[in-house]
Amino acid sequence: MKNVTVLVLMIVISINCLSCNGQSTSANKKSEGASKEKTTKTIKLNKADFLTKVFNYETTEEWKYLGDKPAIIDFYADWCAPCRSIAPILEELAEEYSGKIYIYKIDIEKENELAAVFGIRTIPALLFIPVNEKPQMAQGALSKAVFKKAIDEILLD
Repeated sequence: MKNVTVLVLMIVISINCLSCNGQSTSANKKSEGASKEKTTKTIKLNKADFLTKVFNYETTEEWKYLGDKPAIIDFYADWCAPCRSIAPILEELAEEYSGKIYIYKIDIEKENELAAVFGIRTIPALLFIPVNEKPQMAQGALSKAVFKKAIDEILLD
């Protein structure tokens, strides 16, 4: 009886872990389809985009931001629960601060060279980039209030 209870418990944990890791049940697929229809305000960057829009580390060693507005770069991975928790906050902020800042997203699984250049070892990692100053790095799932304070004090000051 004890072995059966342990087996049932392991199955329940496995099912929960699958849904935590982004595996979809048929009920979740409907909501995923609906969310994919939304247009995103955040901008996904690959290496080529990064080199032209943010900083070309291949041609210069000293930081020189190439953008015309302040930016936040979210280094994330799809499997990362804290990354998924801040994604809607970043979307809201991209809409609220539209025309004032850029909010970029870099998938470290696809763009591991960019992650290595910035020494990203923990995600989410967030790079706050003022137009004419050095960027500042923050780590972890920040609240919307903390993001707004950083935007107002670091990026738009």
